[in-house]
Parts: sequence; structure tokens; C-alpha cells
Amino acid sequence: MKIDRTDKKILEILQKNAKITNSKLSHEIGLSPAPTLERVRKLEARGIISGYHAKLNMSKVGLGVSTFVMVSLKGHNKKNIDSFLDKIKDVENIVECHHITGSGDFILRIVAEDIESYQELMLDKVSEIEVTDSLQSMVILSTFKDNKVIPVQN
Repeated sequence: MKIDRTDKKILEILQKNAKITNSKLSHEIGLSPAPTLERVRKLEARGIISGYHAKLNMSKVGLGVSTFVMVSLKGHNKKNIDSFLDKIKDVENIVECHHITGSGDFILRIVAEDIESYQELMLDKVSEIEVTDSLQSMVILSTFKDNKVIPVQN
């Protein structure tokens, strides 16, 4: 799918501020509001824009601990992968799950209120998944870059 310079600019602006009005967006890209709105709707229809989200301040919503957990399964086969994914899909504290290469099979990002609740989650839910072989937790101490703007290459 070809994306022209104007579409790239729209995507860049919307990633930084999804609440921007169509009028302000059209002013920033140098088009009138009607063609701007049409371009945004086309980007949505093509699936290039897949949604709009609010970024939350984790500590202000009571989530003081964020971790990455590398998970290795007992066997890397479709049955075990499907079983693992089925078990974690309803664990709301697991906010990301990525199938990876390397020494593990998955990497999870988990958020929790505090270390005690994180430990409880790990003991009661994640480590109890039958196909899980090993877990390696990495607690996030500080975040220096959390850029959610995806560079558009087209």
C-alpha cells in the first residue's frame, strides 16, 4: 500500500495527538478539512490506522510495578503454544504478549499494583500454566524512552 507524504504527515500527527481536531489537522498538513477527513477515513478503512488509545499514567491508576517476563514452554509446538495463549488471554495484568526467537518462546509485559500482587499473579496464574517450563522476570526500574510513534517508511 502506497502512502504519500501527506498521509505520512497525518499518521505522524495522529500518533502524537489522536485528539487533534480535523480542523487543526487539516491546517497542519495544508489541506482543507473535507479532504483531510477523507484521507483519515481511508487510512482507517485500509487498516493502517487500527485504533485510538489513551495513554495512562500507571502510578496514578494504582499500578506501581511493570515487568517483562520471558517464558519458555516445555515444548515449542502448536498445541503448547495454543494452550499457553488460551490461558493468558484473560489475565488482564498481562498487557502485552510477544512470540519471540532466542532463548525463550514468549515475552510478556505485566503490570501490577505492587510486588506482592505481582508475586501472587506469577505464582497463582502464570507459573501454574501446565506447558510453562521456565520464567525469567525483569522488573522495570525506570523508563527513559516510551515512544509510541511508529516511523512510517512508505
